[in-house]
Amino acid sequence: MPVKIYKKTSPGRRQMSVNKLDKNFDDPEKSLTKFSKRRKGRAKGTISVRHKGGGHKRLYRQIDFKMDKIGVPAIVDRIEKDPNRSACIALLKYNDGEKRYNVAVEGMKEGVKVTTAEKANVRVGNRLMIKNIPVGTQVCLVEMFPGKGAQLARSAGSSVTPMSVEGNMAQIKLASGEIRKVSGNCYATVGQVSNYLHNTVIIGKAGRSRWLGVRPTVRGTVMNPIDHPHGGGEGRQGIGLKHPKTPWGKPALGKKTRKKHKYSNKFIVKGRKKK
Repeated sequence: MPVKIYKKTSPGRRQMSVNKLDKNFDDPEKSLTKFSKRRKGRAKGTISVRHKGGGHKRLYRQIDFKMDKIGVPAIVDRIEKDPNRSACIALLKYNDGEKRYNVAVEGMKEGVKVTTAEKANVRVGNRLMIKNIPVGTQVCLVEMFPGKGAQLARSAGSSVTPMSVEGNMAQIKLASGEIRKVSGNCYATVGQVSNYLHNTVIIGKAGRSRWLGVRPTVRGTVMNPIDHPHGGGEGRQGIGLKHPKTPWGKPALGKKTRKKHKYSNKFIVKGRKKK
């Protein structure tokens, strides 16, 4: 999806850019949408996650992450923008008449035929078992457990690379550098998730962030000592603590959040790269 850069007609428009589709569909498929009330960052009305709230009203598009119509071909009816995710979505019309929304793959176009099968053709948009995908092929929307539905590589521009297949298990390399084992019977879609230029878009003005449901962020160092561990001091004072903490006294930098004895640790062959 190309990025459109606006003309500099005002301070807010300067450097502003937006993703644009060749065709814009204002109305999604009505049978596949539902209204969800926005309660972002709130628990019983109290802020529990900062910097979330407000935003434009939006309909939720029901995405088929399981993609369990095995052996039933589908035609891509249209590609749409989804306000609830960074990637584009594709409306698929199956041969049996059913319609479903799927996350679109880069290069997917209207009228293209796609299918989900154990040994489908290795073609962009087709979905097949990892054990039948050639090593080194870019894949996305990867299952971690057979039948559970896509869990890995679902956001714009993301992909995973199969490294090897040994018996019933396959090794895949994630974008973070982590190499992990998954069952060879897990399904994956050939290709890269659409809208890989998503992270190059410049918001341009504060109001546009508010439309997206992002509230203002205030640095801890400019707060008072009562409000934040980094607060207080004259002028641009440093953090002043040996180990930076959150406003609630928890370690903020370098704290490992993954459980030490998590059941899925045995599937990780190599940990992610350290920054």
